[in-house]
Amino acid sequence: MTIRQYAVAAALLVAFIAPVAAQSPESLPGAASTITLSTAQATAQAALATVSMTTSHFPALQSAAALSSADTAWLMVSTILVLLMSLPGIALFYGGMVRRKNMLNTMASVVGIVALVSLLWFVAAYSLAFTPGSAWIGGLDRWGFAGMQLVGEVVSVSPLAPKVPESVYAMFQLSFAVITAALVVGAVVERMRFSALLWFITPWCLLVYAPIAHWVWEPGGWLARLGVLDFAGGAVVHVNAGVAALVCAYALGRRQGYGREPFEPVNLGLTMTGAALLWMGWFGFNAGSALAADSKAGLAMLVTHLAACAGALAWMAVEWVVRRRPSLLGLCSGVVAGLVAITPAAGYVTPKSAILIGVVAGVACYWGATGLKRLLMADDALDVFGVHAVGGMVGALMTGLLADPAIAGVRGDVWVQAIGVLAVGVYSAVMTGLLLGFSHMMVGLRVDEQSEQTGLDIAQHRERVGP
Repeated sequence: MTIRQYAVAAALLVAFIAPVAAQSPESLPGAASTITLSTAQATAQAALATVSMTTSHFPALQSAAALSSADTAWLMVSTILVLLMSLPGIALFYGGMVRRKNMLNTMASVVGIVALVSLLWFVAAYSLAFTPGSAWIGGLDRWGFAGMQLVGEVVSVSPLAPKVPESVYAMFQLSFAVITAALVVGAVVERMRFSALLWFITPWCLLVYAPIAHWVWEPGGWLARLGVLDFAGGAVVHVNAGVAALVCAYALGRRQGYGREPFEPVNLGLTMTGAALLWMGWFGFNAGSALAADSKAGLAMLVTHLAACAGALAWMAVEWVVRRRPSLLGLCSGVVAGLVAITPAAGYVTPKSAILIGVVAGVACYWGATGLKRLLMADDALDVFGVHAVGGMVGALMTGLLADPAIAGVRGDVWVQAIGVLAVGVYSAVMTGLLLGFSHMMVGLRVDEQSEQTGLDIAQHRERVGP
């Protein structure tokens, strides 16, 4: 038996004997009874203190009894929901919007990224993001999940999620890394080499996503110390992916015929299905980020749904006024805009504030996907920057404005939020540009003109959608 096990046994034994002594005063003189009971209680307290001291020397370890089954189960369900956002959520959402000849390539890109980033997360990205190190990057204590005790009476836990096994927390955070990288696909569809995409995403996961996650979510990260509020990834996921997508669009250049030919989506029914999966999966994304099955998770789920509805109706209203008719694609885009914007605020704001955030995001992201897109003159094919970066910025800034101290425990600061957005955006842009240059040197970024005309399904995969 370990010291801990002996201590627990002693504590339980004394705790059992103490009531017996207390219930038998007739067998002892009056004073002796009091002394015996006091001694028993003191011994029990000392034994329990030994247990506490033993545990405190190993903050990354907890007994199975100390873990919360409810929290563990909820985080496992949330992980599945977030993974469904990538497969098949993003794959369907993006795949339905591209031209028929590029649909399978778009889906293959998402599947390839999910597999690649998952293994990179195991090898090093989790350790770089979520272990103590410097203010800029984590250490390598969890390289290849080293030191992560997976089963037994004593299992390892992360200090960030002390009520669940670390394996569950690591898997939950893996699902965030996966979807962040997958979002970038929307800006590069129909013209980027499949091999170049994988060459680019590999260092991007390690050198862009992992450091930014460390800055914001690991308590020693410099943005966390500054006081940046990002409940579930407004900056880490959406601003980061959106800015990277814009840089990718500039680096690749416009598609042939862009602005001159109609690029008809292959199937907006698939896009709507993907949007619905994103909507449902976002409950795991935001409510799961409470890391517990508690009232904050319930609040996050409620405000997520309200913001999505407000975003959809706001986008629809603007489109109805500007273009004289609402569209299914607009409604789906508005849903995503509201979801993106509420992400950093989900555990910090009231339902009324969530509706306001959704409305502002719906309007701002409509402009981001139309007017701002024209000003930027970039072929961001599926409006990753216009929806995710713009929505993430709106959400981050409004979190600073609307965070309720009674809910968040702290008061938001718009200027601190702006520093966080700026830091993430600049770092993501610079590093993305450098890594695209690396990918170009390795295999070249863009397919040739003939392959682009034929379609990437045939040119890159020798497959096509039906007859």
